[in-house]
Amino acid sequence: MTGPYDSRELEERLDELLFPVLSSRRTAAGIAAGLAPLARAQQDLVLHWVKVAVHGAGELAYQIAAQAPHAFARFGPAEVERWILGALDVYDREGLYAASAALKDLGAFGRGVQAARSGVALAEVERMLTGFLRGLAGRALALAPDEHAWTDTETVYLPARLERYASRAQNRELYCASAAFHWGQARYGSFDTELGEASGWLPLLEAIRIEARLRRDLPGLGERLARLRDPWPARLDAARARLERPGATVRDSLALRDGLRGTPVPPAPPWCGKLDGERARAVRAARIARERTLLARELAGLREQRGLAPDAPVRLEAHRERDEFRVELAGEALAAPPALARLLASIVQDHGAIAPEWLVAAGEGALAAQAHDGARVDESGAHAEGGSLYDEWDHRRGAYRRDWCVLFESDVPQGDAAYVGAVRTRRAGAIAQLKRRFEALRDEDRLLKREPEGEDIDFDALVEAWADARGGREPSARLFTRRRRAERDIAVMIMVDMSGSTKGWVNDCEREALVMLCEALEALGDRYAIYGFSGWSRKRCESYRVKRFDEDYGEAVRARIAGIAPRDYTRMGVAVRHLAKRLAGVEARTRVLFTLSDGKPDDFHDGYRGAYGIEDTRQALIEARQAGIHPFCVTIDRAAPEYLSRLYGPARWTLVDDAGRLPLRVAEIYRRITC
Repeated sequence: MTGPYDSRELEERLDELLFPVLSSRRTAAGIAAGLAPLARAQQDLVLHWVKVAVHGAGELAYQIAAQAPHAFARFGPAEVERWILGALDVYDREGLYAASAALKDLGAFGRGVQAARSGVALAEVERMLTGFLRGLAGRALALAPDEHAWTDTETVYLPARLERYASRAQNRELYCASAAFHWGQARYGSFDTELGEASGWLPLLEAIRIEARLRRDLPGLGERLARLRDPWPARLDAARARLERPGATVRDSLALRDGLRGTPVPPAPPWCGKLDGERARAVRAARIARERTLLARELAGLREQRGLAPDAPVRLEAHRERDEFRVELAGEALAAPPALARLLASIVQDHGAIAPEWLVAAGEGALAAQAHDGARVDESGAHAEGGSLYDEWDHRRGAYRRDWCVLFESDVPQGDAAYVGAVRTRRAGAIAQLKRRFEALRDEDRLLKREPEGEDIDFDALVEAWADARGGREPSARLFTRRRRAERDIAVMIMVDMSGSTKGWVNDCEREALVMLCEALEALGDRYAIYGFSGWSRKRCESYRVKRFDEDYGEAVRARIAGIAPRDYTRMGVAVRHLAKRLAGVEARTRVLFTLSDGKPDDFHDGYRGAYGIEDTRQALIEARQAGIHPFCVTIDRAAPEYLSRLYGPARWTLVDDAGRLPLRVAEIYRRITC
């Protein structure tokens, strides 16, 4: 790098970049004079961001260049870049006037910089906290931002940013402690009864009780909470003696609250947050209705697998404090399958035991009604009125455009009810063959080697043991092989391109492919959902429900498959983010985002076409992989090699160059990637 540009060179460059907003009375000379004393690296940084900003906000680019010397007088290069990005975000949300004000208010930005040095954003620790919550016992909890920390027993809400402490390490620790405490509220029965007024003394009393439970069950976690709070006031000694007993429940907290009414409440610990008993009660009621239906389905499936009558007696033993379950079906003791074990853990967490009436097979009508209600409630938690906001990645900025896309979700309108039946008839031979292959995959056994006992000898292990014995080393006793039934625990989100380019025979092939894949998946037993996507500009992105995870492959789903039709453009990044969020909410060992598409990301509006759309979609797929999701794409676009390796990586996509072969190939590709 040579020395800094002089004023004349800077003026020439700025004249070229800012041409749209310059005039005879408004030249770049003054700005160039202000930038000339800066170091070359600082000048290059300003010119880069002027070039980026001028495409969508010429006036803002001018002001960035004019204000940059003042910013560099106070901040380093990284902070100046954050200052510029912040102004661009304000411009996206509120327009030029607000963005100009943000650029000029360097004092406010400086205060934010100071807070940022010690503060921690939820986005920074979200992945760690999600894994942390998933590793704790009991019901799996989701994570979401909110103004205060609280839980509705299915989601832990935490502030979007914490700046309470002077060090980032302490603020990260506060996030962990708050997540653990609200997990403890859901785990240890804070919502087991009607709370009434949930402010005042009750949150503090529950904080004492929950911390004591954590100290007994998870001592390290309890200690982490204790380190972040002030000592309990001495006047709470009697209350603590009652709440720290092993058998204390929320009813003890309620009784103590009634006796303390009217007295001043001491400050609560920083991880305490608030209690929202009303919201928790609504979520809990919906979950109970949903889980009763799911339990009936799981038990019906177990009875069917063993050829038993629908009313064969079931006995379940479960312990609220330990996620251990014993299932006895028609007198035969069974190990609970993973899905049933997770369901039982959640039910027992709410009730302490499995009510006998839950074990009685329900009639089809009642089951269907419960399933419908449960599905409606399940959707409502993630489906806001109107649309949902999603970030979008701007590769030119190297940053997200916050809340940039609005996505609306709706059902695919039902089509010809006879369509799926016609495909079944036309493709009967291929479907039967696929079912046989998938059934064989379901029933595959896994060969386990080097076992202490088994049906056969592991000759590799035997040779090594013999060599160890000859060499004077102690030989291993693990000399056998045995077969174990492979447990599949897979959830698949099938994402279908419904852009206008699929019109005609491509759309027909997509629908046939879905019919054949659904028929095969029903034989295999994997959990799956189907959603279409399309869109028209960032303000009208669409996701179309074809089949939810909790929905049977019944007449309604078949009619929606028939109703899949071409729509608008392929704004793909927001669809990946939305459907990956749906998929991440499903508890499964393996999650796959399986995309059927006929072309690359595209939208007529907002400069999405080309590199912008490809890079946004690539970033969305990276986010999905970071969340433990495995993306894979099947395309019929012969130009796919130009961009799909960039999006998915070289081994995570495949080209079916003859769309007529798509229906046969999709199920085979699925079988290959999920083995």
